[in-house]
Amino acid sequence: MQLDLASGWCQGISHCPSPNFNQRPLGEVSLLVIHNISLPPGQFGTGKVQAFFQNALDANEHPYFAGISGLTVSAHFLIERNGAVTQFVSCNDRAWHAGLSRFAGRKNCNDFSLGIELEGTDELPFTETQYASLIALVAQLRRGYPAITPERICGHSDIAPGRKTDPGPAFDWGRLRTALEQ
Repeated sequence: MQLDLASGWCQGISHCPSPNFNQRPLGEVSLLVIHNISLPPGQFGTGKVQAFFQNALDANEHPYFAGISGLTVSAHFLIERNGAVTQFVSCNDRAWHAGLSRFAGRKNCNDFSLGIELEGTDELPFTETQYASLIALVAQLRRGYPAITPERICGHSDIAPGRKTDPGPAFDWGRLRTALEQ
């Protein structure tokens, strides 16, 4: 995997462009937000996250989908249970992953952050291959965007407390931080 700073797209991974993005107001990338997602909740490998980020989720296919089908959401990256990485939005653009959020006193984290979704839930452990892909992706992003220091890597729950709980207690922050120190 190799980040092309000019385009904001990583080479060597899948691309599944989402329409749910816009321009960054300042062009700044200084925060990394880790999330989790599974559609339907707790089910993996369905391809429904990709459909959701492309506004192609069939609201009639599952009761949960009816409540989210009208949302326009995206993240920059998704790491599936098997470690496969897909990019939906250029890192140069503003993906719609954080919602109402605040980090270090600044609102609207989408303006200056990258979002990585891990296929999973708050309660289930993430896979070895997901951690390997996450560590490689974060290292690549930090090389391209040096303002993303270890202190500026957080969970969705950190920037939207009380509203969001992901990546959840099953996420091993110590493992990620140790890997980034090496």
